[in-house]
Amino acid sequence: MNHLLLRTTSENEDFNHLTKLFDEYLVDIDGDEKDFFAKFNQIYINNVVVYYVNQTPLGCGAFKEFDTETVELKRMFVLPEARGKGIASKILTELENWAKESNYKACVLETSQKLENAITLYRKFEYQDMPNYGQYVGVKTSMCMKKFF
Repeated sequence: MNHLLLRTTSENEDFNHLTKLFDEYLVDIDGDEKDFFAKFNQIYINNVVVYYVNQTPLGCGAFKEFDTETVELKRMFVLPEARGKGIASKILTELENWAKESNYKACVLETSQKLENAITLYRKFEYQDMPNYGQYVGVKTSMCMKKFF
């Protein structure tokens, strides 16, 4: 099997396809709140990772600058049929390495409290709970986390 972790941008067609599937998946998770979250995800991102097996895109993730020392993790998604194979861990590791190479010192993220597998992954990678930030303040279904490198 041929595995590839591609560093790219949000203009990548496979990234856009995966994030469209992610948005559809989130409709089931976030329901009526999906429109609130969608407006924060329709942005250009320079730092995108797409994970391929045999040229088939199976997962993605991205980060954008949060402040001069911190990045915000965005659009982490692995196709349901590809889960449980360590793909999310590989994507997260690649994003963290890229952020460190770019001289950032920390990473923040927001996820749904309903995404228990995502929360488990982030805790495994030593992300700590933090107060909700920015647009997530007061959003009861949001969980924000932070990790220092």
